[in-house]
This record gives sequence, structure tokens and C-alpha cells, in this order.
Amino acid sequence: MKYIFLLISTVFVALSACSSKKKADLLISNARIYTADSSFSTADALVIKDGLFLAVGKAQTLTNEYNADSTADLAGQSVYPGFYDPHAHFLGLGQVLSQANLVGAESYDEVITRLKDFYQKNPNVSWLTGRGWDQNDWVGKAFPTKEKLDAAFPNVPVALTRVDGHALLVNSKAIRLAHVMATSKVAGGEVMLATTGPLAAQPTGVLVDNAMQLVRRVLPRPDNAEKTRMLLAAQQTCVALGLTTVSDAGISPDEINLIDSLQKAGKLKIRNYAMVSLGEPNLDYFLKRGPFQTDRLTVRSFKLYADGALGSRGACLRQPYSDRPATGGFLLLSPAELERVTKLLYASNFQANTHCIGDSANHLMLDLYGKLLKKPNNRRWRIEHAQVVSRDDVWKFNRYSIIPSVQPAHATSDMYWATERLGKVRVKGAYAFKDLMKQNNLIAFGSDFPVEAPNPLFGFHAAVARQDAKNFPAGGYQMENAVDRKSALLAMTRWAAYANFEDHLRGSVAPGKQADFVVLDRDIMTVPNAQLRQTKVRQTWIGGERVY
Repeated sequence: MKYIFLLISTVFVALSACSSKKKADLLISNARIYTADSSFSTADALVIKDGLFLAVGKAQTLTNEYNADSTADLAGQSVYPGFYDPHAHFLGLGQVLSQANLVGAESYDEVITRLKDFYQKNPNVSWLTGRGWDQNDWVGKAFPTKEKLDAAFPNVPVALTRVDGHALLVNSKAIRLAHVMATSKVAGGEVMLATTGPLAAQPTGVLVDNAMQLVRRVLPRPDNAEKTRMLLAAQQTCVALGLTTVSDAGISPDEINLIDSLQKAGKLKIRNYAMVSLGEPNLDYFLKRGPFQTDRLTVRSFKLYADGALGSRGACLRQPYSDRPATGGFLLLSPAELERVTKLLYASNFQANTHCIGDSANHLMLDLYGKLLKKPNNRRWRIEHAQVVSRDDVWKFNRYSIIPSVQPAHATSDMYWATERLGKVRVKGAYAFKDLMKQNNLIAFGSDFPVEAPNPLFGFHAAVARQDAKNFPAGGYQMENAVDRKSALLAMTRWAAYANFEDHLRGSVAPGKQADFVVLDRDIMTVPNAQLRQTKVRQTWIGGERVY
């Protein structure tokens, strides 16, 4: 009887312990979890309930405290907060996936070959479109002209976007359809004209920045069904790379509403920080409506463009280009218009996120921001790219609490020719991520995809090693502006969330925050630099749901 009593007592205690445990949906253990919290702590277990992190800590403690519907042993794999891309073109990625891929083409002839292959598979397209060519990768580095396109495709209009999205190469058929002429003038853009030969003073087929609209206005526009397919294709690519929140850097109200509807219908799981494209109708629409935030969508910023890109010499510089002294680039909007718009945004609760590549554009926008912001603040206005910043302007990021939103991969893509554009002295103020980060002790790392690859770990590698996919150069490019791994991880998690006004919701693995996280096959905080780009995503979770 004594033993029976002890057995009953033991069972009773066990049952009591079970019933006193807190309920949870999932308990993950045997992991190396980088929380990215304020103390940058690590843990080996986490608990999730109703899409939120319930607890993070020691496995034994959490196992004793929680009774989870399901458990997972990660066998020592590394876990990180869901990766952010605070400056990307999510819809643009979906669109590119349906076009000819010209990224990495080593010559104009290779571009033609890829186009022929694409056209053979898609013979019924009304326009032949593609993206990714970069003349800086070709022998001679000269801009292409339309003649080869005309010979290969005389009867179908062709429109090919440069890798940076700031120049368009078209054939004669497209030029005729768009009524582009040598006399066509567009503020903030250039219709490039031939300088020699029988076609001197005639369009070469290259349109830079705002001049691209001459052709884009006649391009067929995808309907909502096509855009839906693009968005879902982009999501599939992104979640496989560990991205849980992306930013659409410049889309229309209609596109924002489409994303919202797809998220609410459960088709789009990925979260989106949508920047509204600048334009008078868009300003009227959203300034009246005001910022809003759902579980998966935040709309509280406008995307402004101050200038173009360095690769197409549309970036606005304070002194002329070293390899083209006749020009210093140009602004896409006048200083007066940029000032008018920033005043409107300052009077609202919207964030201003301005594309600035050249040192002149950065100088102008930092001063325009400063006139309004005046002192440290919590408006979180951003300079997108902050690519070439004069040394006497860097301090303004601190004075006015301006966030540099940069793309580390731009440094390692541009390093082959950036000195040609800027000269040996001025290039030292380019891609200065560490200097910019020190101003406010934070920085946001994105990719600008599809300008660069959407893989966030490529940017992580570029930031810490300052090397490209071939681990070139051996010692790293301008290593004085490399950042440490802890900062690089924060820049694509908690700091990026802060730049999006979402740090209270996610960006770190912490109780009460949305359960967005990623599991990798190796520890990016410790593996050699050369292995970073080989890292694979094992799992991606959004809101406690495994999406990859």
C-alpha cells in the first residue's frame, strides 16, 4: 500500500506540473539563436504562440515552463531574426522574372544572344523587354547603340533597362513608336545622340533617367492579374533567401492596395514596407488618408529621387565626372520642387526617403532636410543609397538624425570603375558605410534588388569583407569602411526595422514581437568570409508560420 501511495503521489505531481505549464504552439530547442536584442544576447530555445515570440532563453527552462503543441530540435543550427531588405523593388523583381535576364552579360553580343533565346521561347510578346545590361562589364565600357538591336529585331520594339534602372536601351522600332527625336528634351534626363558617323546628332537608342519615360509611356502596362503573378513569384524568391520583410521603394496607390488585398487574402505572406512613388495624385491621395499599418503592410513614407545613377553618369556631382569632364550629371527634380515636397511631408506624419547617389544630390538633400528637422528628432527621414558623400556633409546625418539606407553590394559591383568616374580623392567618400554608421550608431542595409541580387547574405559579405562573389580583391575594397559582423546583422534586422518604424513589432527575437526568423545551415557570425555567400537558408518563418 505504501508503494501504491507513492506511485499515485508521483503521478499526481507529474499531472499537476503538466497542467500548470503555459500553453504554446511551438517550442524550438537545441539552436544557436542570435536575438539581435539591445544586448545582442544568444539563446538556445524559443517559444511561439499566436504568431508571436512568447519566450526566449534556455531550453531546459522553457521546456519546464511551456507545454507546446509541437516541438523542433534544430540540432545546433543557427537562428536569426527574419532578414529585412529596407530598400528593394519587390514588384520590380517579379516583373524582371518575366523578362529577359541580361545580368552578367559580358558583351553587347551576349545581350543579343540572350534576347534571341528569350524571344524564341516567347515569340508572341508585343514588346521584347529585358533588364541587367551593364556596359562597364564590356570591353571598352562604351554605351551601346541601337544598330545591333535593329539588325536582330527589326520588326519588334525592344526596351532594355540598364542594371541600375536608370538607363534604357531601345531599338529604332521603339523609337518610332514613342516618337523620340533628336530634339526631344526632358528635364532630369538625356536622349543620348550620336556624335560621329552617318547618324551624327541622331538618337543612339540610350535614354537616361527621366528620358526613359518617353518610351515607358507607350509600353504595355501589366494588369492586376499579371501583377499578382509577379508579386507571388517575387515572394517565392525572397522567402527562399530568408527575407521576411521587404520594402517596395516607390510604388503607386493601386499597387499598394493590391499588395494589401493579397496579404489579407493570405496569398502574400511576406511583409512589405511600401514607399509611395512621388507624384501629385499620390501626394493628394495619401496626405489626406495619412499613414497606416496592418499586420503585414506599413505605408508611411514617400520615395523621392534627387538624381540618377553613377554607372550611367546621371548621379549629380559637385564637380564634373573624372571620365567625362563635360558633365557633372543632373538632378531629376529641381531644388525648388524637392524643397516644396519635403515641406509637405514635414507637415504630415510621413517619412521622406530620398534617392541620392552623387555628392551634390546628397549635399542638397541633407541641407533641405536640415532646414526642416533642425535638430535631433524621431522623424527617421532617410537618404537612400548615400553613395558619394562629401566629408564636410557626413556630420549632418548625426545633427538631423538622418538614417543612411545603403546597399553594400553596390560597393563591390561598382569598385571596378568607380575611381574612373570619381577620381582617386573623391572615391574615398563613396560607399563609406562605417563613417555613416558612426553618425547615429545605426545604418540600414538593403540590396536595391533587382539592381543587385536579392540574397541578403551577399550584402552581408560585401559589408564585412568588402569583396565580390569571387572574393576579390584579396584585401577588400576600401576596408576602412568595412563594418563588423554584429553591426552588419543589426543593419539587416533590428536597425532596418527601426528605419521602417517597425522595431516595436519585429527586427529581433524577443518576447511579444512577431515570430519572424530564419534558420541557416551555418553560423554567419563565425564562418570565414569566403564561406558567407555559400550559406543556405534551411527555414524561413513569418508570424510563427513556416513559409519556406
